Amino acid sequence: MAASVTPFLVVQLPQLLHSTSGRHLSVLIGLIISLSLLVSYCVYQVFQPWIQSRRLAYVKHKHVISGVLKQLRMRALGRLCTDQGAPNIEVLEKLFKAIDEDADGYLSCTELKALVVGIHLEEINLHENDAIEKLMKDFDTSHDHQVEMSEFIAGVTKWLTEARGSEASSPEAGPDTMKYLDDLHEQTRREHHFLGDQSDESVETVENPRSTVIKAVLLLLLGTVIAAVFADPLVDAVNNFSSATSIPSFFISFIALPLATNSSEAVSAIIFASRKKLRSASLTFSELYGAVTMNNLLCLSVFLALVYIRGLTWDFSSEVLVILIVCVVVGVFASVRSTFPLWTSLLAFLLYPFSLVLIYVLDYKFGWS
Repeated sequence: MAASVTPFLVVQLPQLLHSTSGRHLSVLIGLIISLSLLVSYCVYQVFQPWIQSRRLAYVKHKHVISGVLKQLRMRALGRLCTDQGAPNIEVLEKLFKAIDEDADGYLSCTELKALVVGIHLEEINLHENDAIEKLMKDFDTSHDHQVEMSEFIAGVTKWLTEARGSEASSPEAGPDTMKYLDDLHEQTRREHHFLGDQSDESVETVENPRSTVIKAVLLLLLGTVIAAVFADPLVDAVNNFSSATSIPSFFISFIALPLATNSSEAVSAIIFASRKKLRSASLTFSELYGAVTMNNLLCLSVFLALVYIRGLTWDFSSEVLVILIVCVVVGVFASVRSTFPLWTSLLAFLLYPFSLVLIYVLDYKFGWS
């Protein structure tokens, strides 16, 4: 969302430099950047579900790693790592023999099942067989559907290295405490909670994805054409309405019209939030971020195209400053937090009257426009 203000800054650059020669070129460059960001955002939205599922699968995989290592730590007759942090081969060999119930020198899926029992896989909505499959995939390098001792030691060594190098590792965690296993296990549980899973709500499946994508693209193009055709008449209508009703055009342009055009997003956000589900809340924020991004990019692209084709002058310094402040504040704040206390909503609400006051002061008191 914060990146969507880049075209605004590009178009505003000649005015910041007090230059008149490069204004037309800056509009063209801003238009190209805006269209590029718009296409990139649409492509991202297409692949976002796949990215989300990959992230979720990776979190589940890390949860299995930390859970299995915790089980090994509890069953080991000694420490899994030496004082230098290297894997304790002797302890791992004893563990292998203890797990190998039939003493045939190989661990089967049935024997590996003992390692995933007690991991609380229900916390991440993962079936026991899926966890065993993940374990076998990492350990069974020979692909013979069984794990020999060398593969077991290599697999545990790899997992210990990954767990120790994870972001969850605390500074005090060492080979004695191996606290990083507990840290990693708790971190993966939280990550899964924040990413959410589709099991808590029924999700409608798309019967014909290709036709849906084509329809969405056509509607997007249609909306762009409508915005381009009615942009100029809308400005005239606002001015005429302001003159006929003696209502200041500032009130209509910055209060009445935004409330009317964005009311659908507000109603949709309230409906989603009223479900009080993690996934619903996530969808609400995604919808709001998406609406802001599309407003910035799509509307700006249409507007810049009109300015460039008709050779108009770009003179919206105060509006650009307000857009920059709001998008950067909200964008940066949302980037460093995954949960939002109640007071953050008050901050977001206050940005609206702050924007109105700032535009009014800059335009009517300092004469920016």
